[in-house]
Amino acid sequence: MVKAIIFDLDDTLISEKKYIESGYMHISHLLSNRLDEDQHKLNRILNELFQKSPQNVFNRLLDIMGVHYTKSDILELVEEYRNHFPDIEFFDDVSRCLEFLREKNIKIGIITDGYSNSQRQKLNAVKAFDIFDEIIITSELGKDYWKPHPKSFEIMKEKLNVEFNEMIYVGDNPEKDFYIYKIYPINTVRVLREGIYKDRKYLDGIKEKYSIENLKGILDII
Repeated sequence: MVKAIIFDLDDTLISEKKYIESGYMHISHLLSNRLDEDQHKLNRILNELFQKSPQNVFNRLLDIMGVHYTKSDILELVEEYRNHFPDIEFFDDVSRCLEFLREKNIKIGIITDGYSNSQRQKLNAVKAFDIFDEIIITSELGKDYWKPHPKSFEIMKEKLNVEFNEMIYVGDNPEKDFYIYKIYPINTVRVLREGIYKDRKYLDGIKEKYSIENLKGILDII
C-alpha cells in the first residue's frame, strides 16, 4: 500500500529551464546598470551562451563584452544567481496531482539536490513549504549525500513514519533518481519531461519501475 510519494524538484515539479531563464534575467538586469548596456541584449547573450555550453557562462559573457573581471567578480555573479527569487511556478499537472494525493491521505515530500540557497528560493517561489509534509535539500546534509546516496531517503522514511516499500519516488533524471531501488524497495517513477537531464545515462543500468508522460499518470499507479 502506498503511503507516501516523494518528488524530485527540478524538471519534475518545476522547469529548470525557466529557473535558468529567471536567473539570467536577474543577472542581465544587474549588469545592465553596471555596464550601461541593454538588459535584453545581455539576457539574449546569456541564453545563447548557455545553449552552447552551460560552463562558465558569466566569464564568457564578460569576455564578449570586453570587460575585465576577477574571480571574485564571477563568484559574486554566481551568488546573485543562486540567491535571486525566481519567477517560476509548478508545471500545470502538479496541483491536481497533489490534491488527489491529499484526498487519498497519502503523504507528500520532496528530495532535491542543488545548492541550499537556490533550492530554498525555488521552493519559496512555489510555496512548497506550505504544501508538502517534508522537504529535504540534500546539500544541507552535506555534498556527499546528494542523490543517489540513500541518506535522504532514510531520513524521509523516518520523518513520514512509513516503510520503504510504502514509498514511491518520482523523478526525471536517469543518472541519479532511480538508483535508490537497488538499495531499498522504493518504487520509482520517471516523468518524461523535456528537461535538461533527460538524455543522461542510467546509473548502473537501474531504470524506473514506471514511466509516465505527466503527473496525471500517478493516479493510475497508486
